[in-house]
Amino acid sequence: MSRFGREADSEPEFGDAVEEDSGSAAEHLGTEASKDGMVPAEAFALLGSDTRIEILQAMLDANADATPVGFTDLFERVDIADTANFNYHLQKLTGHFIRQTEDGYEFRHPGRKVVSSIFAGTLTDHAQLGFFPVAGSCHTCGGDLHGWYVDEVLSIACVDCTTVLVRYPFPPGGIDERTPEELLQAFHHYVRHHYCMAADGVCPECTGPVETEPAYEPTDGGDFDVTVEHTCQRCGYELQSSVGVNLLDNAEVLLFHSERGIDLSTEPFWHFEWCVSDAHTEVLDEDPLRLRIDIPCAGDELHVVLDETLSVIETARQEQLSY
Repeated sequence: MSRFGREADSEPEFGDAVEEDSGSAAEHLGTEASKDGMVPAEAFALLGSDTRIEILQAMLDANADATPVGFTDLFERVDIADTANFNYHLQKLTGHFIRQTEDGYEFRHPGRKVVSSIFAGTLTDHAQLGFFPVAGSCHTCGGDLHGWYVDEVLSIACVDCTTVLVRYPFPPGGIDERTPEELLQAFHHYVRHHYCMAADGVCPECTGPVETEPAYEPTDGGDFDVTVEHTCQRCGYELQSSVGVNLLDNAEVLLFHSERGIDLSTEPFWHFEWCVSDAHTEVLDEDPLRLRIDIPCAGDELHVVLDETLSVIETARQEQLSY
């Protein structure tokens, strides 16, 4: 779950370097649907073998995404001498992680996901990255920014007042062979992509349906008065943030910035206060909840009104007069 906060809980410490009902699915889709399920313990047990992981990686090396890989080709790519033993492990993977066709073996989605996780470092790496400078300034005090990476979470905060602009999980593979600038650009795209998907009702983790609900709880201090909760109804994945970050792919918001020379798809979202705080968010009505977020850019302002589902129901521009 993401956390957009105003004050860091503590300074980071750097030490030594996560059975569907098929009838329900059919009812929602309006067609017959079936699922061959496997409990998590069984799935992890199948992967508890170096040989099976090596088979999955060998399939990736052989480009099994594009063309099925034959038994002999796959056997020659794996460090195992006995074809019978190799076949035993291959058959354990067949059905859930890979499928057998007339032309050979190819990935099923769970198998491809395992390989992706391994290469991303999600399942295997434990990386840490000490403080590094981040371009931009604090929206609260104008101070410089720095970032750090601990426990698979990348944080960006103010050096002076400790205001946290963004704190979000990021796979360890994302920091490999990247400069700090490249890392931050990748981080921006990753987080933006997650929130754009969630705002569109699609879970970025499992693609299940997501329910979105803004909540208004007046506070005294550093927390948001208005927070947005995205919850996947399939896997329980949760995202939490300010209102503004959920508007990064709204057509009117994109056009408003584009006309003023700013590309929201590439400009880091934490550069905009309306994205990482509720300073620009106003509660118009509480029951049902109705919000307005005022988005400034180049002296002009875009007013966006949202309902209790975070759907945009009205926009208006307030532009400077030019003589």
